[in-house]
Amino acid sequence: MALRPISRRSVADQVFEQLLDDVVDGELPVGEPLPSERRLAEVLGISRPAVREALQRIAQTGLVEVRHGGGTTVRDYRRSAGLDLLPRLLVRGGQLNAAIGRSIIEARAEIGPGIAALAAERGGPGLADSLEAIVTRLETTTDPVAWQVGALDYWDVLVDGADSLVFRLMFNSLRSAYEPVVPALVSILADEVGRLEPYRLLAAAIRAGDAPTARAAAVHVLTPTGDALLAAFAAMDGPR
Repeated sequence: MALRPISRRSVADQVFEQLLDDVVDGELPVGEPLPSERRLAEVLGISRPAVREALQRIAQTGLVEVRHGGGTTVRDYRRSAGLDLLPRLLVRGGQLNAAIGRSIIEARAEIGPGIAALAAERGGPGLADSLEAIVTRLETTTDPVAWQVGALDYWDVLVDGADSLVFRLMFNSLRSAYEPVVPALVSILADEVGRLEPYRLLAAAIRAGDAPTARAAAVHVLTPTGDALLAAFAAMDGPR
C-alpha cells in the first residue's frame, strides 16, 4: 500500500480514492487490515475526522468491513460491492477498462429486452408517445454524442414504463458508468446515427402492448452499439 501525502484539496475525497484504488488493484489484499485511523492520519498528514469520513465512505461501497473495536479489513469487492462501483471501475487513472466496458455492454444486452417487454405490458399509449417524441428528436441530430444521449433518454423512458425499482436502480448505475465515456467513443458509435427503424418498431410495440415484439425490437435497438463497442473493447484487450 503506497500511501501518498494528501494536499489541502478535498482531503477526505483523496483518502477515499487512494483506499479504493489500493483495494481494487490488490495492493490491499482481501482480509488485510487497514492501518489504524490514527496511523493513517499520521502518515497522510491530515486530521483523524477526515480519515474517519473516508473510511465510512469506503465501508459504504462494500470494499471494507469496519468492526467496532476490531479495526477495518478489506473485503472481496467482487462479492460485496454494488453496481454503484461501476463508474469508478470503468475509468481508472484516465484509462478505460475494456473488461469492465465489455461487462456493461453484456449486461445491457441481457437486461434491455426484459425491460422493453415489461414496458409493453405496463406502459400504454402515453409511454409510446414519449418514446416517439424522442425518436423525433433523434431524427434531427447527426452528432454521435447527442444521438447516444438521446438513446439513453429513450431507455430512461422505457425503464419508467417497466415499473420495476430493481431495473431502475440497475439502469441508473449502468447509465452513470456509460454516459461519461460516450464522448471518447464517438468514432466507434458514429455509424449508429440515423438507424431509427428499430426505435420506431419498439415504440409501436409498446403502443400495441406487444411484449414479444418489444423484446425482439429491443435486441435490434441495442445490437449496433453493442457490437461496435464489444469489437472496440476486444481490440483494446489485444490478442489473448
